[in-house]
Amino acid sequence: MSLISDLTYRGMLHDMTPGAEEILNTRKVTLYAGFDPSASSLQLGNLVPIMLLMHFQRAGHKPIALVGGATGMIGDPSGKSEERNLLSEDEVRNNMECIGAQLRKFLDFGSSTTGAELVNNYDWFKSFSLLDFLRDAGKHLTVNYMIAKDSVKQRMESGLSFTEFSYQLLQGYDFYHLYTTKKCTFQVGGSDQWGNITAGTELIRRMCGGEAHAVTCPLITKSDGAKFGKSEAGEKVWLDPSLTSPYRFYQFWLNQTDDDARKFIKTFTLLSHEEIEALAAEHEKAPHLRPLQKALAKDVTIRVHSEADYRAAMETSEILFGESTTDKLKTLSEGDFLAAFEGVPQSLVARSELERGIGIIDLLGDTTKIFASKGEAKRMLSGGGVSVNKAKVSDAAMTIRTESLLNGKYILVQKGKKNYYIIKAE
Repeated sequence: MSLISDLTYRGMLHDMTPGAEEILNTRKVTLYAGFDPSASSLQLGNLVPIMLLMHFQRAGHKPIALVGGATGMIGDPSGKSEERNLLSEDEVRNNMECIGAQLRKFLDFGSSTTGAELVNNYDWFKSFSLLDFLRDAGKHLTVNYMIAKDSVKQRMESGLSFTEFSYQLLQGYDFYHLYTTKKCTFQVGGSDQWGNITAGTELIRRMCGGEAHAVTCPLITKSDGAKFGKSEAGEKVWLDPSLTSPYRFYQFWLNQTDDDARKFIKTFTLLSHEEIEALAAEHEKAPHLRPLQKALAKDVTIRVHSEADYRAAMETSEILFGESTTDKLKTLSEGDFLAAFEGVPQSLVARSELERGIGIIDLLGDTTKIFASKGEAKRMLSGGGVSVNKAKVSDAAMTIRTESLLNGKYILVQKGKKNYYIIKAE
C-alpha cells in the first residue's frame, strides 16, 4: 500500500498540493514539520505531525523536525483567538532543548539516508537584519495574498498585530531555506497550517522558481466534537511525565469512547491494518472488555514513555479499580498514588491525633467533614458504603492510627462506589 493510501486509511490526510502523490509514489523526498517551543513539553496535539513524520520515514523518506527558536518568539496566529504572550530568548532555548529530547523518542536520528535531522530556525534568522529580510523575502508575497489566509482572516475582527501577521512569511522562509540548503521539498502539518505551508511553496516558486509541496492532516476531534488533547477536567495532556504522569496519560487513552478508540488506534499507533481490523472485530464481539482502548493505551504509553511506565500504570489501574487490597495499595509510590487521585478532595488531620488514635466517626465527620454529620457517617458505615484504604469498614467503633497511613502521609477514604477522598496527616 502506498504512503498516501496508508495515511488515508488512518484518517491522516486532509489535503495536499497537486502532484504531491505522484512524486511520493515515484521517488524519495526530504520533508519537514515545525514545532512551536511555546512550552517546555510537546502535548498530545503534537503527536499528529510526529506520526506523519514517522510514517514518511518508515516509507523511506527523510524527515526534518524544525523547532522554531526564532518563530517561537513571534507566535503563530493559526487557531488562536487572541495575541499570545511572547517568550524570552532564554525561555525559548530551554523549551527547544526539552522538545528536541522528546522528538528523539519517535524518530530515528541515525546516519542513514532516511535519518532524521533536528534544526532550529534561529540559526538562520539570528543574523538576518530587518532590511535584508524585507528586501529578500518580504517583496515576494503581497499583502492581498497574506490577508486571504484563513489564519489571518479569522483574527481580523478581534485584532492581529503585525508581529503575528508576519508569521506566515517567516515560516515560508523556513521552507525556502530548507529547500535551498537541504533539498527539502515537502512540508507536513495540521490542516490549520495549510496557509502557512502554501505561503512557503509560493515563496519557493517566486524566489527561485522551485517546486515544493504540502501534505496536511485533519485536526483531531473527539466523536462528540470536543477538542482532542485535554483530560476530562479540561487540562492539557503533556508528553512530559512531570507535567502529565504516565498513569494519567495511560488513563486518558484507556477512557476513550468506542468510536474514538476506533479512530485513534489508526492515527496514533503504528499497528498494521490487519492488526487494527482484528482488534476492531474482537471489540465488536466483547466491547465490555475494551480491547481497542487497551491496545491503544498500551501502544501510545510505551512509545511516549516506556514499557516500564506502561506496566506501572496498568498495575496502578488494577489496584485502584480492580479487586485490590490494602496491601496492594501500599505498594504504590507516593507519586503514583497522588497521580491516580489528582483532583480528589483532600482534608488535613494532625499527625498527633492519629498517634493517639481517632475514632472513624469523628475522623469522617467532625475532623475532615467528608460526611456532613456523624449520623450520616454511621448510616453509611452500617450500610457497607465506606472503605478505608480499599478495605470495607463496618465497625463504627474502629480507631484509626498512624499505622493506616499510606507512604507515611495519606489515608484513602471511599464513599460509595466513585467518591474518593484523601486525608493527609501533617
